Amino acid sequence: MPRRRRLVPAPPPAAAPVAVSHFRPHPWHGLDVGPEPPILLNAYIEITPFDLMKYEVDKVSGYLRVDRPQRSSAQHPTLYGFVPRTYCGDRVRTLAPTADQGDGDPLDICVLSERAITRNEIIVRARVIGGLQMVDHGEADDKIISVLDNDYVWGDARDLRDLPAVLVERLQHYFMTYKLVPGEKPQVTIARVYGRSHAVKVVQASMDDYVDMFAR
Repeated sequence: MPRRRRLVPAPPPAAAPVAVSHFRPHPWHGLDVGPEPPILLNAYIEITPFDLMKYEVDKVSGYLRVDRPQRSSAQHPTLYGFVPRTYCGDRVRTLAPTADQGDGDPLDICVLSERAITRNEIIVRARVIGGLQMVDHGEADDKIISVLDNDYVWGDARDLRDLPAVLVERLQHYFMTYKLVPGEKPQVTIARVYGRSHAVKVVQASMDDYVDMFAR
């Protein structure tokens, strides 16, 4: 009697390969700007509300370095970092009439989170709702204000007016005072507090400035 052949089910189709970097990407140039820019962005966090040191990404290596101890006793009200693949150049400067130039750095972003996040050098998903038009020594240095996407307390906010006014006041006070040196004239001004409609223009301008600067 002939031997019956055993039917072997075909293996499932192979999953599409996932692109994985074999090296740590530079957080400024190697990470995506976000899933839905200029509204929903990736934010690389340099400083938490619990830090008394000023950390800043090293532009060559991509690692965090200690920039300086915080001079004042004030602590940052929110998570703070920058948006990858952005640059504050001529387009950002044009949106800040009192500035002479952009500050030449990636766009800064503050991220509100109801739950405490105590570590830095992480990526969070941030939803843009407004910003501060800050000018530091004549340079446009906007601070985008955002909320942690899907946050149970702040996640429904879509514009700056959805936040308690005191939170925005704290951010203004922090950025107006964190560089103050006794006996010296302040060099920082906040010319304007703006909502989402202007914030998305600033984000888009910084993305376009990045292309002009690095994607030639």
